[in-house]
Amino acid sequence: MNWDRIEGNWKQFKGKVQQEWGSLTDDDLDRINGRQTELTGILQERYGKSREQAQKMVDDWLARG
Repeated sequence: MNWDRIEGNWKQFKGKVQQEWGSLTDDDLDRINGRQTELTGILQERYGKSREQAQKMVDDWLARG
C-alpha cells in the first residue's frame, strides 16, 4: 500500500487506522486528514514514541497493507 492511495481515500482508510491505533480519536483522525507526517506526530504524542519509532510504526503498517 502506498501513502498516495491513503491520502486520496482518507475517509475510507480512517477506520483501518483507528483499528491499528485504537488510542486515536475521531478528532485525531480529522486532524491527520490523510497526511503521513501528521499521523506520525500524533502517534508520537499518544504512544510516547520517538519520531523514528512512530515512523517505523507507520512504515510497518503500510508494508502489511
